[in-house]
Parts: sequence; structure tokens; C-alpha cells
Amino acid sequence: MTDPTDPTDPEVAPRSSEELDEETIALAHALFDAARNGETEVLRSYLNAGAPATLTNSAGDSLLMLAAYHGHAETVQLILHHGGDANQANDRRQTPLAGAAFKGYTDVARVLLDAGADPDAGTPSARAAAEMFARKDIQDLLA
Repeated sequence: MTDPTDPTDPEVAPRSSEELDEETIALAHALFDAARNGETEVLRSYLNAGAPATLTNSAGDSLLMLAAYHGHAETVQLILHHGGDANQANDRRQTPLAGAAFKGYTDVARVLLDAGADPDAGTPSARAAAEMFARKDIQDLLA
């Protein structure tokens, strides 16, 4: 039996453009859920199969933003490795680093900084978010 969401299954092929649209939407949801839930191995299989690491949802949240905001450092590292942009802001001009600072995920912030994330980018910036929410560990990291 084939799994219509398995990117490595050669038998999975849409039969119509409507089915393609439904399958594409289902795939996008699966990718966003994997990033949000820190399902690194699931996401790895899709990214290795060619899914774009820079995929964004209707709010402009990238896979990287979702993984960072939910505190999944290993998933963040994977997405960056596959071409995710450490400074890609969403439609509200928030960056993954600011999301990690807001939530207090020091390990995620460190991974993003190592990848070149700008602590002063976005609104509010990661630096401002760390100060606003008294994230001392992240403030120290950004100093």
C-alpha cells in the first residue's frame, strides 16, 4: 500500500490537477506540522527529497520560523543545512531569532546566531524581545 504523503514512494502520482492541488496542500501542511512539532527525521526525508527549506505559510512563517518558535534546535539546524534563511522575516516582520528570544529558547538562538542571524533585524528585534521579556540568557548571548 502506498502512502500519499511519502516523498520517497515512486508510486505516488497525482491523477488530476485538482488532486495535485489537494496533495500539494496536504504536503505543505505535513511539512509545517513537522517543523512545528520538531519531527526532524520526518522533515529530513522531505527536504532530502527536494522540498524547499524556504517554504512559507499564508502568514509568511517559514519552516525555520515554526521550528525556532517552538524550540526545536535540531530541526532548526536541519532546515538551515538545507538552505533555510536565518534572517527570513514573516509578514509581521518577525524573525526566527526574535521568536526564539521571545520564547526563551537559548539553544535555538545559539544555532541561529551561528548561522548568521542578525539580532537587530525585524520588529521587534531579537535583542528587543530578549530585553522586553527579561530573557537574561539570550541577552547575554546577544551581547
